[in-house]
Amino acid sequence: MEKPVPPEEPQHHRKLRPSGGYRELRSFQVATLIYDGTVSFCKRFIDPRSRTHDQMVQAARSGRQNIAEGNRDGATSSKSELHLTNVARGSLEELLLDYEDYLRQHKLPQWPKDSPQAAQVRNIGKKNRSDPSDPTDPSAPTDAGDRTRWALYATWLEHGDPAVAANSLLCLIHQANYLLDRQLVSLEQDFIQGGGYSEQLAAARIAERKKHPSDPSDPSDPHFPRCPLCGNVMTLRTARQGKRAGSQFWGCTGYPECKGTVPHD
Repeated sequence: MEKPVPPEEPQHHRKLRPSGGYRELRSFQVATLIYDGTVSFCKRFIDPRSRTHDQMVQAARSGRQNIAEGNRDGATSSKSELHLTNVARGSLEELLLDYEDYLRQHKLPQWPKDSPQAAQVRNIGKKNRSDPSDPTDPSAPTDAGDRTRWALYATWLEHGDPAVAANSLLCLIHQANYLLDRQLVSLEQDFIQGGGYSEQLAAARIAERKKHPSDPSDPSDPHFPRCPLCGNVMTLRTARQGKRAGSQFWGCTGYPECKGTVPHD
């Protein structure tokens, strides 16, 4: 007997921009490893009374938390998502410098990028992502997945030699920074091509109104002015260049045939 097909969710109940899937982001998963690894490293090798201890833990935490917060804010604000993702990237860059400083100041070696040890750490993630049936797949978005990922790297992150632990964390930070750079490029392209949340909301409202042309509130809706040139409904747009780059204005939905604009207060 066939299972009944659940009714389709009404369009007005759907989110214009889904969010909240940050646990599935590889950048968030690596940032979680970095945060847990930094807490472990600082407990063992950094004086808990020093400012460096607190700064390193906070930088690691900021990297992880801002990825999550940015992803959540992306439901209603492209700018917030870009900003917070960039904050996460900056926090991890700060942490990277802290680990490099630790190695230099303690006269410990820093692994070259092409060293066998660095390759081994990098290959842990690659090996397990390549097989989706592997029960230790580090993309599992659960607390169990976090514990499994830690177990994969534990030999390196829990090593008694601070040089090994610090260099392993440097490898993970480089990995996370690479992923965040790609994420930022993708977010920027999405914003350029699809516009911000306000623009998408305005477009969705216009599309809904077109389904109900008899709506008596349509001609006088103050949120959607009429084009002064042709009378069409206008939509929010964002200036991409010039002195007003980043600011919003009302643009005619008949563009490019009609280029009417109205300032957005």
